[in-house]
Amino acid sequence: MFDYLIVGAGFAGSVLAERLATRSNKKVLIVDKRSHIAGNAYDHYNEDGILVHKYGPHIFHTNSKDVFEYLSNFTDWRPYEHRVLASVDGQMVPMPINLDTINKLYGLSLNSFEVEQFFESVAEDVPVIRTSEDVVVSKVGRELYEKFFKNYTRKQWGMDPSELDKSVTSRVPTRTNRDDRYFTDTYQAMPLHGYTRMFERMLDHPNIKVMLNTDYHDIIDFIPFKEMIFTGPVDEYFDFKYGKLPYRSLEFKHETLNVEQHLAAPVVNYPNDNLYTRITEFKALTGQKHPKTALVYEYPKAEGDPYYPVPRLENADLYNQYKKLADQTPNVHFVGRLATYKYYNMDQVVAQALTLYKRLTEKSEEAQKAQKPAILGSTSIMEKLVPRDPAKQ
Repeated sequence: MFDYLIVGAGFAGSVLAERLATRSNKKVLIVDKRSHIAGNAYDHYNEDGILVHKYGPHIFHTNSKDVFEYLSNFTDWRPYEHRVLASVDGQMVPMPINLDTINKLYGLSLNSFEVEQFFESVAEDVPVIRTSEDVVVSKVGRELYEKFFKNYTRKQWGMDPSELDKSVTSRVPTRTNRDDRYFTDTYQAMPLHGYTRMFERMLDHPNIKVMLNTDYHDIIDFIPFKEMIFTGPVDEYFDFKYGKLPYRSLEFKHETLNVEQHLAAPVVNYPNDNLYTRITEFKALTGQKHPKTALVYEYPKAEGDPYYPVPRLENADLYNQYKKLADQTPNVHFVGRLATYKYYNMDQVVAQALTLYKRLTEKSEEAQKAQKPAILGSTSIMEKLVPRDPAKQ
């Protein structure tokens, strides 16, 4: 008998498996349809010996000390600050848009104060910000919107920015200084030996059993368990009762070149007529030394593995119908990007999983108190357990 069946061995499922096994002494079975752990963060060495991310670049960044310290139990880190260039008008310019972007694009020599005035002069007055188009044109005007955002967003999401919720482009800042980092979070780093190795250490515990190439439907009637943690698509769990939640998918084209370096930045965006949205050079992320280099091209598409929930009001309404079902389903806990239909970063998924673990622990303690009267001066079973240090396993 397992205490928990966890569906999905990505961040949400693996964090909860580790916490439940090492801190609560629960027996956990974690299953995944894929042939590997780590979900979309899975990385591996290709046939040339270069460490690549199978499902596109995964850049870790967070402002949460708790999340960073938690993951530090399972990996050492390589300091890394992500930088991106965009191919615009035949030039490679910094993205997000900053002072150097404007000066290079227009052949100017503005300072920070002048570029702020420049943005104000081209920005459009948008009384109510509702869409992704509204967000951008209200900050930097229509011309820069069309150069950097319009086509990129159309490719990525399969619809015009005017049809998408404001949250999509709100993720991308505009700067009046020369800061060319894509993220400004307090903690920015890459797992020193890769994500998969970090997940292996996370799941390396005698209380955790991992089954890959396994659909939970195939084992649910044969393997006994008390509670389920579900990290897959919430609409799929309920057999698409209200219809299918829309997602965008991606196709990845991997390539190895006989040169040490190919791109001028770790990632180059293509907000133009190219079918792909961006190219990533993995050695720039991992710091690996190798005479060859590995790239991946990303081609957005409508069908395939679900990657990005499509942020539109009608989709949120549809999800809320599924959420009501999820909230009413006893002994099943829904967590992660797919199960909660949210466009979360990796650190947000970890934080969500840790929060759920805390809630499960509190529920367990309350159940124990209800079954047994407290004895003054006693020590609970939870307090007597000596947790393993996963980093020393």
